[in-house]
Amino acid sequence: MTAVDTPTHTSTSPDRSRWVALVVLCVGMLMIILDSTVVNVALPAIQDDLGFSQSSLAWVINAYLIAFGGLLLLVGRLGDLVGRRRIFLAGLVVFTLASLLCGAAQSQVMLVVARLIQGVGGAMTSAVILGMIVTMFPSARDRAKAIGVFSFVASAGGSIGLLAGGVITDLVSWHWIFLINVPIGIATAALALRVVPDQRGLGLAGGADAFGATLITGALMLGVYTIVKVTDYGWASLHTLGLGGVALALLAGFVVRQQRAAHPLVPLRIFRSRNVSGANAVQLLMVAGLFGMFFLGTLYLQRVLGMDAIEIGLAFLPLSLAIGTLSLGFSERLNMRFGPRATLVPALVSIVAALALFARVPVDGSYFADVLPSMLLLGIGAGLAFPSLMTLAMSDATPEDSGLASGLVNTSQQVGGALGLSVLATLSATRTESLLSAGDSTSAALTGGYHLAFAIAAGLVAVGLVIAVTVLRAVAPAREPAEAEAETAIAMSEAA
Repeated sequence: MTAVDTPTHTSTSPDRSRWVALVVLCVGMLMIILDSTVVNVALPAIQDDLGFSQSSLAWVINAYLIAFGGLLLLVGRLGDLVGRRRIFLAGLVVFTLASLLCGAAQSQVMLVVARLIQGVGGAMTSAVILGMIVTMFPSARDRAKAIGVFSFVASAGGSIGLLAGGVITDLVSWHWIFLINVPIGIATAALALRVVPDQRGLGLAGGADAFGATLITGALMLGVYTIVKVTDYGWASLHTLGLGGVALALLAGFVVRQQRAAHPLVPLRIFRSRNVSGANAVQLLMVAGLFGMFFLGTLYLQRVLGMDAIEIGLAFLPLSLAIGTLSLGFSERLNMRFGPRATLVPALVSIVAALALFARVPVDGSYFADVLPSMLLLGIGAGLAFPSLMTLAMSDATPEDSGLASGLVNTSQQVGGALGLSVLATLSATRTESLLSAGDSTSAALTGGYHLAFAIAAGLVAVGLVIAVTVLRAVAPAREPAEAEAETAIAMSEAA
């Protein structure tokens, strides 16, 4: 009896510890996602308390985005080189300390600097998580489940943060949207030390390209800065075109450097995979449409329908529930049975349909009749699309490059979000000003601007759909080893 029981115990215990480690990693990711969302809700209170002007208030968001988006690719690769758990833990420490500084901020400068540091910690924490998940779950079915859980946290956490931010800001103080991260960060770091496996990196000699690191970090930071400032300067301004050109030049220099370096920081072989490159391109376009919709959809609910912060959070709750149901309950089964590409295509169709419906919301709209159907379609689409995209984006990544691939996934999300928000917000504002000049009421002009933005968002996701159909390579539905052995045995018996 003992000889039979012992193997069972030793095989299930490591399996249980992996799922516990997944929960710890997802808590760290959720803290990052929630923080970025709750800050948006608290901006009016921060402005009143610290005396920000409307233009300077944007730096509470921009400082974080520039550091976060600019460092994701670099720290993802560093995770491969020095160890992903080490980067994850260091990121938690930086993020937690910066959150404490944000919560204690009594001046504009202190808050903006603390947000910049917080972006550094957020990039370090989130960039390596997906790479750790892929290496912790080599089984196809378990990996699909784990990516589904991670996708739910990454996609639904933002809308949950809208509700949490409204409650905390209204009932306590904006300071606590940052201070609440401190005990969560300490607990997450303590648990990660115990349950997250420590895998040795390749060593800095395997890719410590300091000059390449400078080029890619400078290119991404300058690129994100240029995008987030488009709303102030416009797309055709000398500021935007000049800085955008410098960012592209730095990026081109980085590519040349990686082709010639003996130990490249980012081996370009990873981009030869159609699924890795295609999935990140699709995700960039999809997130561009979704981020713009979340921002402008929130403004529609607030400025046109007259909802307060808590009501807006509740309005997005069906979206979160739909994402949770699909990403946790069905995405893994569909990816295992039909493959991630076959699951992704109808998911993108659902998102396009949702955004097209949003482009028709009326001035005197009703939430249940005009908004809820789109929320549900978005939840269905996002709940299936994010796990499929992450599976495809990591499908051809080797264990040595999984941290880099994970950082690339996060980079495409952040750049897509910043790009979509800038493009859609600028075009929406321009359209609204035009309608106001033509004599439309404020509500009608705002709604007209939102209509244009939602229609363009639908177009961006539609382009992503075309890429998914034409570029992504169909991956055979994954099978467990036991299933493959059973099919082989049956085929051999039939042949005999």
